[in-house]
Amino acid sequence: MSDRFHDVMAVSDLEAGKMHPVSIGELALVLVRDDEEVRAFEGKCPHKGAPMEQGALCRSVHGEDVLVCPWHKAVFSALDGALLEPLALDPLKRYRVEVRDGRVLVAGDALPEEKTTAFGGDERVLILGAGAAGVAAAADLRERGFAGAITLVSDEEALPYDRTALSKMTIAKDDPKASPPPLRPADFYDAQGIERVVGRIVAFDVRTRRVELEGGRDLTGDRVLIATGSRAKGLDVPGGDLRNVVTLRSRADAQGLIASVTPEENVVIVGASFIALEAASALRQRGTGVTVLSRGEVPFEKQFGREVGMRMRRLHEENGVAFLAGAKIARIDGEEQVSGVTLEDGTVLGAGLVLVGVGAEPNVGFVKGVALAEDGGVPVDAAMRVADGVYAAGDIASMAHGGGRRRIEHWRTAQAQARVAVTAMLEGDAQVLPMPWFWTQQCGKKLEYLGWQEGFDTVDVEGSVEDFDFLARLHKDGRVVGLVSAGRAAVMARAAVDFEAVAGK
Repeated sequence: MSDRFHDVMAVSDLEAGKMHPVSIGELALVLVRDDEEVRAFEGKCPHKGAPMEQGALCRSVHGEDVLVCPWHKAVFSALDGALLEPLALDPLKRYRVEVRDGRVLVAGDALPEEKTTAFGGDERVLILGAGAAGVAAAADLRERGFAGAITLVSDEEALPYDRTALSKMTIAKDDPKASPPPLRPADFYDAQGIERVVGRIVAFDVRTRRVELEGGRDLTGDRVLIATGSRAKGLDVPGGDLRNVVTLRSRADAQGLIASVTPEENVVIVGASFIALEAASALRQRGTGVTVLSRGEVPFEKQFGREVGMRMRRLHEENGVAFLAGAKIARIDGEEQVSGVTLEDGTVLGAGLVLVGVGAEPNVGFVKGVALAEDGGVPVDAAMRVADGVYAAGDIASMAHGGGRRRIEHWRTAQAQARVAVTAMLEGDAQVLPMPWFWTQQCGKKLEYLGWQEGFDTVDVEGSVEDFDFLARLHKDGRVVGLVSAGRAAVMARAAVDFEAVAGK
């Protein structure tokens, strides 16, 4: 591709307030127009390649014109393509535009990124955890021009990876070496001067900002971000320590599960959490028999409402998943390895593997010098600050909301919290956290949720739940506290930056 200009469309065909897809050869672009000029941006989100024209071009509650990715709700400036909110970690590339004789001409090469002024070269930021929040913080620090040392600590040797893919995609593969996609390629860390330290954290003192690793190595930082995420809860029943009683939290967990499961075997999944049922969907793709032991009759009823929850259960049943509601495990059978599960009513289920999906708990046992919140997390203020020079983000962060404290265990929120923490580190300001959003992919269907996971008393559904083409508004005391949707990507993209604009309709 060269920087010569290419005629892509007539100016008169450009509708203001809308993204227009065009292409130059294989290069996909979107054009946007306002009263002053026409701008061209790359047409695929830099995160996973989502077609941007299926998202939203709208104004956020902060008064900015933004472009929102349809798949994972990354938010970019409609002025220059700057990244405003994750899941992407890169800005949207912008291309030169000229208007001649009523035609829009676009250059084939992207404009170079503006260089930021380097600062902080004699400072060190220590990031504990290399998941969504940790990597987002490291990338954001460098993007803003921080030139000091960045050390990323993790107990996994593998490159930091997309943990959400474990249950959605990785275990659907037959290859025991299958890996979730890395968040950044290996050369990113070298190119950006980000040191990766592999080691298990034994203790972190909030007051001294000193980290002790297994083996005796110590690390300190001028600023420290705690982003160690959560760990899967186990199952406290006889036989719970047998081989092939597993959880799904890491790449090693996924690879072990793939190696242990064949289509001829049955897997018993304990729990009907999002990870549990995403795993059920993935295992059914491999032809493995799956039985889910769920606490209630309707999965996700507390999150999505009864109608949507029932449709999700039917979807799984249509794809061969068996549900046993209200079943309680008496023991897991087997000598050294699982052979089955015995329920309290005497029912025996044959199983070559038991997957425990009963939730997670914050990984904070090593944190010293701060009292944990009632929800088990590390309490933070609006700037994600724990104490002077210490911040927390992701599953472990306990935020003030609605008169109490709340932990949000979702990927986008973890990254957004990391960016809030970086803003506070570098500028001392508290950036507003966007409305929490998450998605789940099960049996070929995608559901999205936007809200603070507050309780609700009524659900108003627009569209068809049966056909997975709907928008459901969750109400509490007459106000909308959450949105659930399927097949409404553009609507949810707009809601991600202006919740009230969609919730109020």
